[in-house]
Amino acid sequence: MIDVGSPDVPPEIESVVMSEQAISERVRELAAQVDADYAGREILLVGVLKGAVMFMADLARALRTPVSMEFMAVSSYGSSTSSSGVVRILKDLDREIADKHVLVVEDIIDSGLTLSWLLRNMRSRGPASVEVVALMRKPDAAKIEVPVKYVGFDIANEFVVGYGLDYAERYRDLPFVGLLRPEVYTV
Repeated sequence: MIDVGSPDVPPEIESVVMSEQAISERVRELAAQVDADYAGREILLVGVLKGAVMFMADLARALRTPVSMEFMAVSSYGSSTSSSGVVRILKDLDREIADKHVLVVEDIIDSGLTLSWLLRNMRSRGPASVEVVALMRKPDAAKIEVPVKYVGFDIANEFVVGYGLDYAERYRDLPFVGLLRPEVYTV
């Protein structure tokens, strides 16, 4: 376990919420669930950029089911630390998803507003199925209930970074998830 104060933990991190080992173990467990549910079918993983990249890469490697990958970038945050609910497509899919089994890969679900919009958008394209796998979910931040079939961890409604999650495009590369000190983002 990595401790705050270690040279591997930036001083802006108040505490480690999820260790690299806990994430790795949970990703393997989620992959096993997905493999069981999709046996005999190919999955199109749709990663939501940029935060889901780390999770999607590790999940894809852990899966035994055949997968292909696509990416979509949407924004509802701007430079804020919470979702506005107004969604803009920054990068759309590069191919059709009609008749495909789509598994949307999310790093974290906060309000659910962006994901709800994204699922409506995906379903309008005629896939065979659409499900969601999220590494983290903040149940206390939910403003709308969104069906999420696979959830890695439920966490407190705090501002976390690492393992793909950022603040001002920093901290994505951390191998763990940590609580960012409030003075970093409330300046």
